Amino acid sequence: MSNIPKDASLQLLGQQNSASIYQLCSDGLSNRYYVVSGEGTRHLMASPEVVGYESYLAMKPATTAVLKYFSEQGLATEADILTILRGGLNYPLEECCYKAGVRVPNMHFISCERKIENGVITGLDIKYEKLHIARDITLMIGDIIASGDTLRLCLSQVVDRLRRRGGSLRRIIFFTIGGTKAIPLMERFTEDIRAIFPAFEGFCCVFYEGIFTVYEDKGVTGINIPDIDFGWKGGIVAPEFRHYVLSFLEDALFEKCIIYDGGARRYEIPEHYKEVTEYWEALLAVAPQVDFQAFLAEKIGYARPIGYEDWRRLNGYQQLDVQKLFELEQHYLDIVQERKLEDICRRRLREIESNLGKYLDSTLTQ
Repeated sequence: MSNIPKDASLQLLGQQNSASIYQLCSDGLSNRYYVVSGEGTRHLMASPEVVGYESYLAMKPATTAVLKYFSEQGLATEADILTILRGGLNYPLEECCYKAGVRVPNMHFISCERKIENGVITGLDIKYEKLHIARDITLMIGDIIASGDTLRLCLSQVVDRLRRRGGSLRRIIFFTIGGTKAIPLMERFTEDIRAIFPAFEGFCCVFYEGIFTVYEDKGVTGINIPDIDFGWKGGIVAPEFRHYVLSFLEDALFEKCIIYDGGARRYEIPEHYKEVTEYWEALLAVAPQVDFQAFLAEKIGYARPIGYEDWRRLNGYQQLDVQKLFELEQHYLDIVQERKLEDICRRRLREIESNLGKYLDSTLTQ
């Protein structure tokens, strides 16, 4: 289930500093949803080899471009930043606000930690918060949205604190590498927040490179993680990201998901390396039993044959001229279907060992 309205389509608003900014158009949405595509975020999200400070740098140009656009539109001339500790630290919001001329009066912090019992995640817990209470706040947040549980818990806490202490919200600007579950979650939150703060104007939610779906099951291969791993099927991917994956990185379409674990690739690189390697090793192990055509259809988001107009509607490109992209994609699929999954896995394992192996520490070699 994609959670994206059937009539949804991308409208190109323009470009800022080589980043393309789209708005999701659909009847009945209470909030504004955008997709931004930039060179840095395309590379970040297509390649798990982008790690550490480089992953932070990759997000700066596209983030700054959107903030400049929002400033010009009067949506973000001033905003408080709420950092959700762990994943939220990966987003360069404060620096990009400075570059875009957006004033930041206050910085807020809240933790959201997994509760783990006997190696199993049993829930989430907030253990720390630092909130500045004021009225008519525009709140800016950056975080990954997969299931949406972290955002749901943290926002509920923030809204409750503001209500109890006499503060109020005007708008929430949310930057995310995220999935389609963000849309119904934010639509519901808008109703709930307006019941408390009637002047609340809603969310401006910015997705990097696309509005992705999460796997509902273990997928064709049986090794994907439900509600965590991102995919294209049922989502809306920026045309530039689609072009990048199909043109410049030979095997990017077959990665585990779009982002792996954002926190690990930024701060715990050996753990990220381990996760990436384990995926490709597991895929190699099951490759002889995998229906490669079904796997390819799962990854690209549809089974062939498909016509241009059906493909355009399926991907939310009704308002865009993407004939050349469609032809490129069909050509790519013609070529890649002749490959062997085992060969793809072995090639990626060699590349990962070469590019990420230097980050291994002694804990992973014992």
